[in-house]
Amino acid sequence: MTSQMMKDLTHQYIMGTYGRFPVAIDHGQGATLYDPEGNAYIDFTSGIGVTALGYGHQPWVDAITDQAKKLVHTSNLFYTEPPAKLAELLCKRTGESCVFFANGGGEANEGMIKLARKYSFDKYGQGRSTIVTLKNSFHGRTITTLKATGQDVFHNFFFPFTEGFRYAEAGNLEDLKAQDQGDVCAVMVELVQGEGGVLPLEKDYVKALEALCAEKDWLLLVDEVQTGVGRTGTLFAFQQYDLLPDVVSFAKGIAGGLPMSGIMANEKCKAVLGPGTHATTFGANPVCAAAGLVVQDVLSDAFLAEVQEKGDYLRKGIEALNLPCLGKTRGLGLMIGVAVNDGWTNKDIANKLIENGLLILTAGPGLRLLPPLVITKEEMDQGLAIMKQVLA
Repeated sequence: MTSQMMKDLTHQYIMGTYGRFPVAIDHGQGATLYDPEGNAYIDFTSGIGVTALGYGHQPWVDAITDQAKKLVHTSNLFYTEPPAKLAELLCKRTGESCVFFANGGGEANEGMIKLARKYSFDKYGQGRSTIVTLKNSFHGRTITTLKATGQDVFHNFFFPFTEGFRYAEAGNLEDLKAQDQGDVCAVMVELVQGEGGVLPLEKDYVKALEALCAEKDWLLLVDEVQTGVGRTGTLFAFQQYDLLPDVVSFAKGIAGGLPMSGIMANEKCKAVLGPGTHATTFGANPVCAAAGLVVQDVLSDAFLAEVQEKGDYLRKGIEALNLPCLGKTRGLGLMIGVAVNDGWTNKDIANKLIENGLLILTAGPGLRLLPPLVITKEEMDQGLAIMKQVLA
């Protein structure tokens, strides 16, 4: 099938809910993708942070193949080995106590919200269910997680939204305190606001927030849908903040490209969601979990240190280009934001780069880079060369 045939078929039969870039992808290797005509694209997107191990990673392919031959699905009414082993690894590597597996980031955040409200209901009864999130945040596209998102642009069309959310200015603890009307049960944050523009929270603010939550018995919920699974140079970003959240969500890179997500809870919250209170048909799928075990095997401490080194290399490389349209970089590990200077737009810049063989994302008013964690120096250099050639 040619690129044009793919596009025509997509436009005819798939809902137009995405503003797609005009590129059709056929296959990939490492951090390089190819269209049906054989044109190469350096991938600085990894499927919006999903394909952590890039493309064609043979142990990952073998694990999926072997598990598919053995057992694809049974439901969570029975026991299977891969999700149990993956949950054990996640808990031992993070200090959390238990895991619930789901399918996508919005679903994981829904589960986290449900857990927080039930924790408060069990302990304090009705009337203590409000969750404070941060302005400029993004938590998903379900009716509830859209309302949890602290950007007014998302609070449209789909009325009535789920109530019970208030919004505080990121970094402003006093503003967060002001949202308390005696009905707060939790605070929910991204440690790096991804869709908002790749904006890391300050460590002092996060530690003060942790202390406030402990004082008020509010659960501290951390949305690591985009920042988790090695993206920032540690297994989870909260580990760089010397933090153990009450509940943390994850998704995207957890299974290296297959649909999987979940939440982890600490000992205090381990028993909140009992039988019948939460469920999902496909969560803890054995094939996805087998893929997740390979991801965990790759993400050793030494590998994660390399992720931080690659992030530093890429950020310094971009700033050294001294391009007129781009400003400073920011982020953690291989989650990088790039400011766009006045007179240019991030969408125009992204389109020009993609047309010339570099896949890149936007976030807020800037650019966003989420390359596969296995990207090589040679592939990064090729991407930087395209940026220099196209944007100089």
